[in-house]
Amino acid sequence: MVSGHPQRHALATALLAILASPALLSTAHAQDATPAVEDRPTTLAGITVTAQKREEALQDVPIVVNVLDAQLLQDTGVRDIKDMQVLVPGLTVTSTQSAAQTTARIRGIGTVGDNAGLESSVGVVIDGVYRSRNSVGFGDLGEVERIEVLKGPQGTVFGKNTSAGVINVVTRRPSYSQSAEAEITAGNYGLIGVSGGYNDALGDRAAFRVFAAKRDRDGVDEVRTGGGPRKATDDGDQNYHTVRGQLLLEPTDTLDINFSADYSSREENCCVTVTTQRGPTAAIINALTPGGEGIIPTADPERRLAYSNRSTEQDLKDKGVSMQVDWDSSWFGNATLTSITAFRDWQAINGLDFDYSGADILYRAPDADESLTRFETFSQELRLTGSTDRLDWMVGFFYSDEDLDRNDSYRFGAAYEPYLSTLVGTQVLGAVAAQLAPLGLTVNQANPATFLSQVSGRPFGTNYQGLAALDRHDQNARTTAIFTNNTFHATDALDITLGLRYTHEKKELHSVYSNPNGSIGCGSTLANPAARVGGALAQRINNFALLPPGLQQQLLGALVPVVAPQVAGFMCLPWANIAHNGRDVEQSRTEKEWSGTVKVAYDWSDDVMTYASVARGYKAGGFNLDRVQSSNGLSSGVQGILPVDDTSFPGEFVSSFELGAKSTWAEGNLLLNAALFYQDYKDFQLNSFLGTSFVVRSIPEVVSRGVELDLMWQTPMQGLMLQGGLTYAETEYGDDLLPDADLALLPGNQMSFAPKWSGNASATYEWDFGANYLGRFNIGAKYMSDYNTGSDLDPQKEQEAYTLLNARIGFGRQDKRWMVEFWGQNLTDETYKQVGIDAPIQAGSWNAFLGAPRTYGVTFRVNYF
Repeated sequence: MVSGHPQRHALATALLAILASPALLSTAHAQDATPAVEDRPTTLAGITVTAQKREEALQDVPIVVNVLDAQLLQDTGVRDIKDMQVLVPGLTVTSTQSAAQTTARIRGIGTVGDNAGLESSVGVVIDGVYRSRNSVGFGDLGEVERIEVLKGPQGTVFGKNTSAGVINVVTRRPSYSQSAEAEITAGNYGLIGVSGGYNDALGDRAAFRVFAAKRDRDGVDEVRTGGGPRKATDDGDQNYHTVRGQLLLEPTDTLDINFSADYSSREENCCVTVTTQRGPTAAIINALTPGGEGIIPTADPERRLAYSNRSTEQDLKDKGVSMQVDWDSSWFGNATLTSITAFRDWQAINGLDFDYSGADILYRAPDADESLTRFETFSQELRLTGSTDRLDWMVGFFYSDEDLDRNDSYRFGAAYEPYLSTLVGTQVLGAVAAQLAPLGLTVNQANPATFLSQVSGRPFGTNYQGLAALDRHDQNARTTAIFTNNTFHATDALDITLGLRYTHEKKELHSVYSNPNGSIGCGSTLANPAARVGGALAQRINNFALLPPGLQQQLLGALVPVVAPQVAGFMCLPWANIAHNGRDVEQSRTEKEWSGTVKVAYDWSDDVMTYASVARGYKAGGFNLDRVQSSNGLSSGVQGILPVDDTSFPGEFVSSFELGAKSTWAEGNLLLNAALFYQDYKDFQLNSFLGTSFVVRSIPEVVSRGVELDLMWQTPMQGLMLQGGLTYAETEYGDDLLPDADLALLPGNQMSFAPKWSGNASATYEWDFGANYLGRFNIGAKYMSDYNTGSDLDPQKEQEAYTLLNARIGFGRQDKRWMVEFWGQNLTDETYKQVGIDAPIQAGSWNAFLGAPRTYGVTFRVNYF
């Protein structure tokens, strides 16, 4: 604040209240400097945004947009895009096997992120650079000027893979004033965080900014490790650091060049699941776990007790460089030419205990040769933007070249064969015994752990060993696009916006599959399934050898055709299927698509604007980068053991319709905005885990319709700001039946991860005390109605309605030289599911990845300027 000037002091106090509201906020968006207090809006009506890549007043933009500025993000402890979901109604962000599998959804629409072959429905853009997956943008964002969340298709301006919306992150750029900032944070679970930034001028035409941070925290989930070799007894810890440097050059009054380089690293243990429903396979797992407890005795997610004998270490590295050039040219009426050139390199290595238990069944080693996802991306965007009295226009060009490498593997643990054999043997031999009982025949069901070795004819314990599968995928994607977005001011009250984008994309994939251990168990059986299974049954039917040969053949003739495919299917699960060994597959697809928008906005007065918009959005097709097998060798087939060569899936399209109103009251201090939306998605890309592998299905239709409300009130009581937002969205699958029995619940039902009701509310109060001190208090809550957390809508994956409550109170100097803040997140310690899953190869059991528990701590900040 500025002391010694009462009027300016009051305006600054009001501004700080504005900055605290957690949804629909922004500062004046000067790109080359942090705005001075007196340059910022003195009423809410002065808030500006860049949702159409030009600076405009929030209330004049015909888009639903939530803006989170630096003060708000600081108040709520936001470090990454996952933290920020509590601030935006209708936004959910979830993670599964690691931070590398992070998915953002808006109005219930998003793409499950477990497969790098699928791209995002919600685009993430950081400093003008598009990130091809949500997880690539999942890291410490550092010094952020603002985050804009744009809802609905944004493909015209922001490009492909923004069919549900955009999260646009703008970090702080260098300014010409010298400043230094530092903070230290301590909290529960052993949290320690330090960060610092420095900004300074290099003469009259250059400036630089540097930022660095390091944060450590113990795990939030307790882990029972069985017989190991895992040593870590907690999970969900944090150990990451980041550094960013920027250099701003302004050689002339019409040209500025900003160079940026950043590097971040996360080396953590993530992620385990907890049991939400304990099934019959738990007894088998317990018997194979040293100590006899491989699954929690009674499902109790609130204990946050997980079981994992193998490492969940993850190592994420993200680095990149970019250059943004802005030149106010003499062309076309002093239009501005913007060029953004970037190169990024992101990779993730993560270990995984596939069975999520204390038994040593199936896992992936945290080694780059066996578990790697890496993106190397070059991108170039050019925009020419100008204005006349009647027309605001923009034309642009975009190009990207992305190389994706994935190493995917599975390793067998010592318990794999006895577990699978016990599971299959118990089921098969029990069914055979029931069929033969009327004939007076009995079946030896003892020691089912040896049944599969009887089928393969190999010694027990030799069928499944070592490195089962090692696959390598190399994909190149080249995208070229041209676009334009233009607003015609037909009258002083009527604006018409026309936007159009043409995208050409070519993807080429080379996949090499191998089974380093030779797939002995599966191979021995597939050589002659009927004979192998028939021979094993003959050994198990008591006194079978004493039966007449004709009766023997009759019995096996009735049993084998039913039992053999079932047994072979279990013995040749994707990671063990010899049919994949040595496959070398190349695939290619080219897409040429149009997307665009038409918006009509009418100002009924200076304080009321209504708009209508129509848009066509597009999300690229691609390839499933998992082992895929089916009954007929086609991706559309049901479960089977025939390898699928064509793993492609088509592009996703959306037709969107929106009616909105934006109104300003109380002399600019009260904003009330509302919108009705209808979005019809065709060929929606659904990535679903079916217990053994991920399959991609193109859902013929998904419809999302509803209403959004936003209220922001800078109250007459100085320093008090109230804000709220509400989203109601019916996001439903179409009525078309799907081939998978596992997806039979989808037609006509509410989509997974799509609560019908989502809302947030907050109050911020700032007051002065003494001559030089101030206090600041913020409390906010996010409500989500009940929704399903699994892509197959299993009722066991249902999440009941819940509310997250955060608060922060701080005291410090009015000039911000220092401040100490006490904070808490998820104060009521809600236990909620992020994602529910079928426990792998454990029919009747369900697990879940949980959201963060209650955390609290203290932060001390110091500033020099």
